[in-house]
Amino acid sequence: MKYLFMLLLGIATGVLMVVGFLLYSPMSPEGISPLSVSERPQFSLSYSAVVDDAIAYTNNGESPIATNPDKIAMLWEAPLQKTVVLVTALRDGRGSMAGIGIKFSSRSEETRLLQGEALVNSVWHVVLPDQGTLLVAQAENHWNYLREVVIPAYWSSADNWKGSWHGTLSSGPGALGTGDVHGGSGRFRDYDAEAIETLTARAYSTETGPVAVDGQLIIEQPVPASELSADVTLKLRTSSD
Repeated sequence: MKYLFMLLLGIATGVLMVVGFLLYSPMSPEGISPLSVSERPQFSLSYSAVVDDAIAYTNNGESPIATNPDKIAMLWEAPLQKTVVLVTALRDGRGSMAGIGIKFSSRSEETRLLQGEALVNSVWHVVLPDQGTLLVAQAENHWNYLREVVIPAYWSSADNWKGSWHGTLSSGPGALGTGDVHGGSGRFRDYDAEAIETLTARAYSTETGPVAVDGQLIIEQPVPASELSADVTLKLRTSSD
């Protein structure tokens, strides 16, 4: 019995050490905006990450976060069981309705919690009336959000978290951790650029998920062909000099 107790104590200590390392690992990425060094103009699109605010939201039905509306088809099929779909209204910097965003998010097999990486692969299909359409493809790291918002909610006796948290989700595929933007139609046709996605959280519930959480897409503006040609010419002249 003595040795069994020591064994259980050792296992419990090891588990606590692993959990402590995961939560306070210095390898966790910092929330610095990768586009802060960009010289190109940018525009932002904000949205609510609260499921009840969404136009539509669905998952595999096993998540504690309920679908919206209730009778929407769930993603039972094997290739989609790790995928979440969000359809939401997008607002511009003034808070006015700008368009619709459809986001597909799937858990990544490259997740490495010991390295501070809780990875998700996502694609945004953005439709902006009178402007055009574009696609934002990116890898996301949700570790800081899980560590500082979701896990504290589960540890709380009230089963919720309240506070103030802001962080960057985007972690690639760009070298600086940016997502890839590909134009579809309108002013974004044949357009390639970079973007990042951020979250701002104020409340989270273990029963319903995000209670007061807002997201934001920051996207580089399309550069007119005339300006792009002039910029290239200037660079060529500078190089030749």
